[in-house]
Amino acid sequence: MKKIKFLVAITLLVGLLTACGSNNKQGETASAEGNKVYRTLDEIKESGKIKVGVFSDKNPFGYVDENGEYQGYDIWLGNRLAKDLGVDVEYVSTEAANRAKFLETGKVDLILANFTVTDERKEVVDFALPYMKVSLGVVSPDNALIKDVEELNGKTLIVAKGTTADIYFTKNHPEVKLQKYDQYTEAYNALLDGRGDAFSTDNTEVLAWAIQNPGFTVGIESLGDVDTIAPAVSKGNDTLLNWINDEIKALGEENFFHEGFEKTLKPVYGEEVDADSLVVEGGEVNGK
Repeated sequence: MKKIKFLVAITLLVGLLTACGSNNKQGETASAEGNKVYRTLDEIKESGKIKVGVFSDKNPFGYVDENGEYQGYDIWLGNRLAKDLGVDVEYVSTEAANRAKFLETGKVDLILANFTVTDERKEVVDFALPYMKVSLGVVSPDNALIKDVEELNGKTLIVAKGTTADIYFTKNHPEVKLQKYDQYTEAYNALLDGRGDAFSTDNTEVLAWAIQNPGFTVGIESLGDVDTIAPAVSKGNDTLLNWINDEIKALGEENFFHEGFEKTLKPVYGEEVDADSLVVEGGEVNGK
């Protein structure tokens, strides 16, 4: 009798676990790979909120101000997307190396964190149309200015983990010693403290940082290919991806991204950076 009761209990437990396993979290849909989750456009609308992964320490693109509010160019876009979708927005702070993982695990619906489009990243996330173009830059102290990649031989270059700079130098310049940090704040502090000789990330960012930090200059303003930055969604989330693409095209018709540059970036750059050198309007790069 005890044995029968035990078998019944085990059967019920297995059935319960199976039932739980067959249902994803409320409003999430399993992707084709089976180990990723995402919410469709309709599910996001029904929930009344879209979760957006952004940087909290990458001024002027995504950062938290003195009042604890998210600000920046990426936030400018995120707020408008949420408004036109008819939902609230919840910003989730992410680090560069976690962006794809946050999408894969369903922690966020969308990434707007200066995500550069690469072939490798296309294998794990789906990119929407671009809204910015960028290449790499290198900033260093004025009294030891780095003006050429060859000058980094024997020097220590600071990078943020999982960024385009990390990937580029690892692949193309293995002779350069890399000092890697999880957060941009940590990387910049390392440069300020003299723990590295230079720091590399998107040229748009280091140009802004150098303007705000006297004693440092971007000696290498453009390195590698000119890439694009775009929103990213979970692989296979076509409903959300298609809506964002249509939205970016519509926003281009009202010059939305140039307006965003004027409101969020020009106060930092001044006349140092021309909007057309950075902004991609309506998803069209060089009119294509």
